[in-house]
Amino acid sequence: MKTHRISTRRHPAGFSLIEIVIAMTIVAILGATVIKLMSGNIDVAKEQAVQADIDGMSTQLMVYESRAGRAPTTEQGLKALWEKPTSEPVPERWVALLEEEKKDPWGQPYKYAYPATKSKKAFDIWSVGKDGQDGTADDIGNFKNTSTK
Repeated sequence: MKTHRISTRRHPAGFSLIEIVIAMTIVAILGATVIKLMSGNIDVAKEQAVQADIDGMSTQLMVYESRAGRAPTTEQGLKALWEKPTSEPVPERWVALLEEEKKDPWGQPYKYAYPATKSKKAFDIWSVGKDGQDGTADDIGNFKNTSTK
């Protein structure tokens, strides 16, 4: 016949202070790593969004040019895509191609120049980038993407 022993020894329930501190340290290290990795991805995503906006506006400017017979002047700017120009030359067959002004992911309006001085296209479109300053290394345009990432 088998007999079962009942243990009178109690095992403590829960975690010790050292186990909790080790677990919290591991969670903190993992959290910091994730944040570091994500911050780099956010910058890349913003740069890709700018390039997509520029490609879209380039297409809209080509449509504008085909309907109006020429691209908007630098003074008319990208505004000519959502509001009929009032200064010469005023296109006869103007159609709104945007609902409103587009801004880059950093909240700055896109820049436009006609004729182009930086790109091989008829016009230049660019974002002043993260620093908000025109003519710096982080500018992104249809002429180049100078991001160092």
